[in-house]
Amino acid sequence: MEIAASYRARTRGLLGRDGFAGALLLTPASGVHTFGMRFAIDVAYLGRDFTVLGVRTMRPGRLGRPRLRARHVLEAEAGAMARWGVRRGVRLRVGAEGG
Repeated sequence: MEIAASYRARTRGLLGRDGFAGALLLTPASGVHTFGMRFAIDVAYLGRDFTVLGVRTMRPGRLGRPRLRARHVLEAEAGAMARWGVRRGVRLRVGAEGG
């Protein structure tokens, strides 16, 4: 997983990439767009405690509505969230592997 915590990194997001094998955490963030994207993405809106508030798939060229309670957004290639079991109500753990 990559973390985009600076304004510049959040603004760039997955733009300019042809695909993405992992996930990108945008923080802080409450919404995203897919203008300039080359592929569809799954978007998980996360609360302050990393509980999933909602998940949706966005095609390129779309503007997602911000979620009022969202503090973070997790992006991945379309289909990834379902494979990983990321769905509303699940609490994600973010941290270093093995530690």
